Amino acid sequence: MSPEILLSLLAATIQAGTPILFATLGEILTEKGGTLNMGVEGMMLVGALAGFLVALHTGSPVLAFVAGGLAGMGMAAVHGIVCIAFLGNQVVSGLALTIFGTGLAGYFGTRYIGQTAPGFDKFSLPILGELPVLGPILFQQDALVYTSYLIPPLMWAFLRYTRWGLGIRAAGESPAATRAAGLNVLGFRWAALLGGGILVGCGGSYLSLAYTHLWTNGLTSGRGWIAVALVIFAFWKPGRAMLGAYLFGGVMAFQLRLQAMGTALPSSILLMLPYVLTIAALAFSSWRGHRTEAPAALGVNVEPPE
Repeated sequence: MSPEILLSLLAATIQAGTPILFATLGEILTEKGGTLNMGVEGMMLVGALAGFLVALHTGSPVLAFVAGGLAGMGMAAVHGIVCIAFLGNQVVSGLALTIFGTGLAGYFGTRYIGQTAPGFDKFSLPILGELPVLGPILFQQDALVYTSYLIPPLMWAFLRYTRWGLGIRAAGESPAATRAAGLNVLGFRWAALLGGGILVGCGGSYLSLAYTHLWTNGLTSGRGWIAVALVIFAFWKPGRAMLGAYLFGGVMAFQLRLQAMGTALPSSILLMLPYVLTIAALAFSSWRGHRTEAPAALGVNVEPPE
């Protein structure tokens, strides 16, 4: 493999991993607050469609990206009403949210299949884009990729050092102790859920605004499920989530390159590669299970105060 092809593959790895990174960070934030949301796939699809439609009708990629995040937040709010307000089963609600989001995006998006919309194009950052090796890989991307570089360290600092971040972690670890300390457990869970929903929706809108610039049904292609698995693989740590997202992005980019090169491997085998890695990641996480940082009260509903 020539150096030019290798650099192109690594640059494609960053781009392919970015939507997974947004979604994984959103799910980490949600689960840090103690709420399990299995509806990431459906939320990403709704965010992708919302971003695409706003870009198509307004011509503003920035406004479209915001709309995608708000659509993800709206879907998260539905999950919150079921699970936080009415104490519904979080797993069932999340799975229903995926089915609902997939159907909703398919119903309203069918008429737009194959259409293109304005989006985010790649550009080189001054000085950094000229660096050997790292420049073409990291600093000749689009604005959303550059934004994604900042989110993991900011989330880490937010959860570790800010009052709201510590409150979210406390609500996910010990709701009873948090309430005894006079803190609003349900408020922190709502904040984590809605904030996570915004990031998941942004991950979906990245697919239609920067990765493809078009709409097609099933645009996420299982990336939401990969994000859910990646949360476990990353042990609920934003930094590890970044590395994991690029690992999965590399597998997806490699799969597409093999298909373009006309490999003799059947296409179905190539399409399996990201999900084989997902299973391997979950197996590894189970093996390391005693060292994870899963919130102690993850998936446990909290009764409203009397």
